Amino acid sequence: MRARNKAPSVKSKTAFSSSKRLRRVVKRRCPVFCVRSRLPATLRFLIEGALTLPLPSDSWSPWSRDREAGTLLLLATMFVLVEMTDTVRIPPWQFERKLNDAITEELNKKLANKVVYNVGLCICLYDITKLEDSYIFPGDGASHTKVHFRYVVFHPFLDEILVGVIKGCSLEGVRVSLGFFDDIIIPPESLQQPAKFDEAEQVWVWEYETEEGAHDLYMDTGEEIRFRVVDETFIDTSPTGPSSAEPSTSSATEEVQKKEAPYTLVGSISEPGLGLLSWWTNS
Repeated sequence: MRARNKAPSVKSKTAFSSSKRLRRVVKRRCPVFCVRSRLPATLRFLIEGALTLPLPSDSWSPWSRDREAGTLLLLATMFVLVEMTDTVRIPPWQFERKLNDAITEELNKKLANKVVYNVGLCICLYDITKLEDSYIFPGDGASHTKVHFRYVVFHPFLDEILVGVIKGCSLEGVRVSLGFFDDIIIPPESLQQPAKFDEAEQVWVWEYETEEGAHDLYMDTGEEIRFRVVDETFIDTSPTGPSSAEPSTSSATEEVQKKEAPYTLVGSISEPGLGLLSWWTNS
């Protein structure tokens, strides 16, 4: 009975080789219910975008300003294919359905839009590679099946170049969002230097030096920004048992744990070509 509550075990990861392959993956393997109802609107946008946007040309480069090609490049490079194993519980009222369809729905319910520790943000099921025998335990009319499957997971590799949108600025750095993933921080030391924080505007400013003097380039909220992934942090946010600490201390600890993101990316823009897209637009 405990098997149904266990996190899936992870075997291996495989990176997607092209945006065309990812389009084919999502179109064939991601069930309609997953696209339409189970995932947040931002994830639905990415998945449906992979089905509708044209593929980039062979001459496309990471520095291209083409938004559609950029979206597909992100879809191709930010995601990996992860082999997992889990025991899936199918309730009796689902027995009339095909076993594969019922298992697909249960796996997406359990994993879609969830962070698996040291793996990444789960997006949708890719395929089922093996089904073992199903069992019905005494006192429970549901079937329990051990399933081997592969899952599409958001997990960019270190030094990968991504394009996001500035969500906000603080003394801790610049917060960046990819639309479906917001836990990205660019610390002050990783900004274009020299940089300063404008307390009045609550934005970071790059003091760009030219022959005519310094020009302030503001990193405003909502601007598109290109950055390099330099680090990642996973935090185990699984619930823990009660402790013998004082009530005030334990409540404060719980409050801190609620604010911690299970998966955080650290970015850098301290290189030529990185930073706001508007900084590097060809005249």
